[in-house]
Amino acid sequence: MSTPAAAPIFAFRPALPGGGAGALAAYAGKVLLIVNVASRCGFTPQYAGLEALYRRYADRGFVVLGFPCNQFGEQEPGSDAQIATFCASTYDVTFPLFAKVAVNGPDADPLWAWLQAERPGFAGIRSIKWNFTKFLVGRDGTVVARYAPMKKPAALASAIERLL
Repeated sequence: MSTPAAAPIFAFRPALPGGGAGALAAYAGKVLLIVNVASRCGFTPQYAGLEALYRRYADRGFVVLGFPCNQFGEQEPGSDAQIATFCASTYDVTFPLFAKVAVNGPDADPLWAWLQAERPGFAGIRSIKWNFTKFLVGRDGTVVARYAPMKKPAALASAIERLL
């Protein structure tokens, strides 16, 4: 029997703001909601809902992981520091934010390429269509669900609770 830390997702080391790499292994055994985020998007107010989920379930082993992305309408043009300041001052975001990434194409972050392969979207299409696409990952590292940007964070509460 394998341990959660052995799941492929926990081998990824996405870039951190300011340099260096984070270790998703630090989140082994937790329920994850991985989201590509942007500060100038019509869905940007979802930061508030994501933070509410994080605060509601963090003590039960849940974490939101935010990955800023500028691939959709150039809606995340700022530096990692500017993004962090915006998120903290506008939405009081306390969940982890990683460095800005590409989620599609030849320069896609390896984690995002893997997520798309594990859980394709509508009609089997792998590519991310817009900001605030969400992937729900179980404690064992399995990608349980993929949610379109228009799915509000509050609507994910029951799915998160089932995994906790």
